[in-house]
Formats: sequence, structure tokens, C-alpha cells
Amino acid sequence: MKISTKGQYAIKAMIHLAANFNNPVSLIELSGSQTISVSYLEQIFSTLRRAGLVDGVRGPGGGYRLGKAPDYITIADILLAVEESAKDSNPNANNGENFLANRLWNGFSAQLSDYLDSITLADILKDEIVVKSQFHLDETTRRISTMFPVSDKMKAA
Repeated sequence: MKISTKGQYAIKAMIHLAANFNNPVSLIELSGSQTISVSYLEQIFSTLRRAGLVDGVRGPGGGYRLGKAPDYITIADILLAVEESAKDSNPNANNGENFLANRLWNGFSAQLSDYLDSITLADILKDEIVVKSQFHLDETTRRISTMFPVSDKMKAA
């Protein structure tokens, strides 16, 4: 599974909506905070709305909000809604010459899908809240910390 820029932007936007769960967020606000063009966000949110992941709120103070609670929206849900490659099956799955390699990649893809299906927007928010409240990282430290994540084995040491 390849995650395109569209998928990455959709995830970033959905995390922003989850962080503002009780308040609708306008595409202009999202565009400013996520540095994504409004027209590109319109395409993404049209797809997310058709998938039932977001609802539009009309009128003054309107925008978009999550279609379900953050506990019920997984990263896999978001990617399946916006990524065309995630919907396509592997056309070479039974090609005799590449059968073993295809089994390997199909198994890897299944593991990745299971992993992404286990992460909800609420899970992401919990981690962000813990990091912000414990460490108050400046921008440089935050970027470095995301480049070198700490594994559970390292935490136990």
C-alpha cells in the first residue's frame, strides 16, 4: 500500500477535525493551519463526506466535523476513502513466476492494513496530548523526536 499526498493530507485534516471535535472547522481554517490549498481540501472532503467520515455544517460558523466519534474512525478508514490504490486488488496475485514474491507482498499489505485499522483518531490525539503536556517541545525538538521514535523496548531500558 502506498500512501499518496492526498492520503497524508486527509489524515492531517481528520486529526485536526478530531482535535476540534465539538466545533465545525472551515476549509479556509484547515488550509491555513495545514498548508493545503482550499481547492484540494474540497476534493478530499467531498470523498470523505461520501464515505460518511465527515459531515458538512452550513451557515455562519459552519464547516466540517467528524461524521463519527474519533474512537470509531481509523486511519485505514480514511485511506480507504481517499486512496484509489487501496481499493484496487493486486492483478498479479496468481502470476506463477512471481507467486512467492506476491504472497510476501500480499502478506505485508494485510499486516499493514491490520495495523492501520487498529489506530483511531482518538489514539493519535491521546499521544499528542501526552507529548505536549509532559515535554512542551519546541519545533526543532518536536521534528527530531518524530524522526527517531522511541520503541517500547527502549522505553523499558
